[in-house]
Amino acid sequence: MQLTQGLHRMLQQQPDKVATWFALPDGSVRARSYGELGARAARIASVLQGQGVAPGERVALLSANSDRYLEFFMACWWAGAIACPVNMRWSAAEMAHSLDDAGVRVLLVDAGFVSMLPAIRTQARARFATLFFGDPEGASPPDLPDLEALLAAAAPAPEHAGRQDDPAAIFYTGGTTGLPKGVVLSHLNLWSSAMGRMAQVPSSADAVALHVAPMFHLASAGRLISHTLIGGSAMVLPTFRPDSVVDAIERHAVAEVVLIPSMLQMLLDHPSFDPARLASLRRITYGGAPISPALLDRALAVLPRAEFVQCYGQTEASPLITINPHESHVGEGRRLGRLRSAGRVVYGVQMRVVDPEGRDTGPGVAGEIIARGPNVMLGYWRKPEETAKALRDGWLHTGDGGYLDTHGYLYVVDRLKDMIITGGENVYSAEVENALTEHPAVAQCAVIGIPSATWGESVHAVVVLKAGALATAAELQAHCKARIAGYKCPKSVEFRTELPMSSVGKVLKTALRQPYLNAVR
Repeated sequence: MQLTQGLHRMLQQQPDKVATWFALPDGSVRARSYGELGARAARIASVLQGQGVAPGERVALLSANSDRYLEFFMACWWAGAIACPVNMRWSAAEMAHSLDDAGVRVLLVDAGFVSMLPAIRTQARARFATLFFGDPEGASPPDLPDLEALLAAAAPAPEHAGRQDDPAAIFYTGGTTGLPKGVVLSHLNLWSSAMGRMAQVPSSADAVALHVAPMFHLASAGRLISHTLIGGSAMVLPTFRPDSVVDAIERHAVAEVVLIPSMLQMLLDHPSFDPARLASLRRITYGGAPISPALLDRALAVLPRAEFVQCYGQTEASPLITINPHESHVGEGRRLGRLRSAGRVVYGVQMRVVDPEGRDTGPGVAGEIIARGPNVMLGYWRKPEETAKALRDGWLHTGDGGYLDTHGYLYVVDRLKDMIITGGENVYSAEVENALTEHPAVAQCAVIGIPSATWGESVHAVVVLKAGALATAAELQAHCKARIAGYKCPKSVEFRTELPMSSVGKVLKTALRQPYLNAVR
């Protein structure tokens, strides 16, 4: 099963149906039909092949959200290539690392990131072709070939006859070593996750979906892919702005949207918010962080016709493991405490909670969450040792701790990999700690997540300076911003004379977190 199957189905049945609407910089909206999507995908594939892209080669996209994201995916798969979305929030050094690691043949870049190309090229070891792929069309920099101009002379390429187990995409995720790891997902991985989600929480092909969460994340890209599989229409916004979201929902009668709780909070707080303008909404799917009861109650009061659905998983699971349905957010499910859960396992997936010896824990007993199924990744790109640690005996070891109740509801209690989720972004403390310890004044540091009313968690650093050394919080934050993405940098810095240590010399992060457990910043 190739991920172009939904496109072929629509080319056969409804080629004139709108595949995407996109809000352009000048305020207008561009509509592209499935027929146009298919024609452009075949010609973009032809251009990529002209740049030396063969089946199995990697093609990257550095872009804000746009309708071009869907064209990028479809063109890559049409050519048999592997799509590699680049995290647009990374530093140039992080981008260069991912491009080197994946061995990218071609990088597509939009207007918003052209200025970063010199820094990326300077820090990247590998050489790759770069094409301009953005708006306004025909306005590429003089030294950068314009993909649109190349398309005008390109004949449609025949589609590569691939297999369902062929790699379809590499999504980069943080790692405890401090460097991003490439998660290799096959066509079957992504297709089965989409089918499992839609079997459990169906989406109508007539329901317009709004895509505003970053598409370099699988949570957003996966929904775009699944919506195309059923022949739906998608409204795409380049970035999250509450007023733009309200306008798009009202103008296009949007029925579904994926938001992280911090986005929902900002939407409800914005002066442009008017429940009457969002009357078409029927489903808000969220993930990346739990939703607070107060925020949920506020949203339910002003959006009574919308259901709320929580998804839990990780990129390595394409990405879904469990779904918490609307029934857990209201009525008897809410009274039973199921709002605190991550829901129950998705169709087509097996999930267990095990102790360190791999034995199932009993109801209410915490252990590691593991999963298996056709959605589980092929592995980490060029990291056999990391793959072997994560995939053991056919099971994906998530590194997350949790427990099951007697009805199969999963409760996530800790992140064993010490990950911080801030505003829906995954931040690994080791990566931030590595950046901090490069500062000449830092002797020791520990990074933790502390509660934040806005972001769910914020990144907090506890620092011990070297004897006689001086440094301010602002200086350390600026030091980090030169090395890692801004969202990973500490929002707050605390100075101590020593860190709490265990008997074996490990920092006791539980002790560092304790003062913040009952406080919200």
